[in-house]
Amino acid sequence: MNVSSVKVGKLSLGNGPLFLIAGPCVIESPDLLRRVADVLVPMAARLGVPFVFKASFDKANRSSAGSYRGVAMDEGLADLAAIRDAYGCPILSDIHESGQAPVAAQVLDCLQIPAFLCRQTDLLLAAAATAKPVNVKKGQFLAPWDMKNVVEKIAGASPCGQARLMLTERGTSFGYNRLVSDMTAIPTMRQYGYPVIFDATHSVQQPGGLGNASGGNRAMVPTLARAAVAAGCDGLFLEVHPDPDKALSDGPNMLALPEVEPLMKQLLAIRAAL
Repeated sequence: MNVSSVKVGKLSLGNGPLFLIAGPCVIESPDLLRRVADVLVPMAARLGVPFVFKASFDKANRSSAGSYRGVAMDEGLADLAAIRDAYGCPILSDIHESGQAPVAAQVLDCLQIPAFLCRQTDLLLAAAATAKPVNVKKGQFLAPWDMKNVVEKIAGASPCGQARLMLTERGTSFGYNRLVSDMTAIPTMRQYGYPVIFDATHSVQQPGGLGNASGGNRAMVPTLARAAVAAGCDGLFLEVHPDPDKALSDGPNMLALPEVEPLMKQLLAIRAAL
């Protein structure tokens, strides 16, 4: 099934090559962003993979009040804009409140709605009203067919009725501190006509699994990513870090930078076989 392609920066995502959205979980410093971009941008160029750089300026849904959340929105947006200017890649980050949408849209090439907030109507409408592309992560508490309501909310609020929308599968709650990935969610959500992304790193997360932080099993990222590409996802979402064990957020489920290119080569071979 064909889906509508979505223009993100100068890229056209969907109905084309497998694309990649990747970067660190959260902005720790401008230096970290540059270290990650130094690896990912040339890698994507070598492999012919359309690439969007991501990092969160704020993680408003951390397990503990003591968890690292990021930097101020203005500072974070400036840091991300510097990456786009230096490396020429589109940039993406999360928004958590309706009032952030118009401000972030002045800088970002794509707005992302976190999974926990995918049913927040006012937030979805505010994101759609900016006319910027919107990537909505499916909530861990939703069935894939429940995302039809999200699609209708954004499509109904988009200027000229033309939604610039992508949907992301990131696992479903399975008992306490566990997620399970149902690969049938990918074709199910693609039937709504928009590109579907698989978030391979958050899908191995163990929410709250460390008591005051989320755990994860990054060793399973390649397994799930390969399955998702075989199931027909349009793009892949990866959180990566030079040293995940020292990351300030989501370290247990992030990939180390050297692991990304070998994985992408495998995924492109699977995609070609399809």
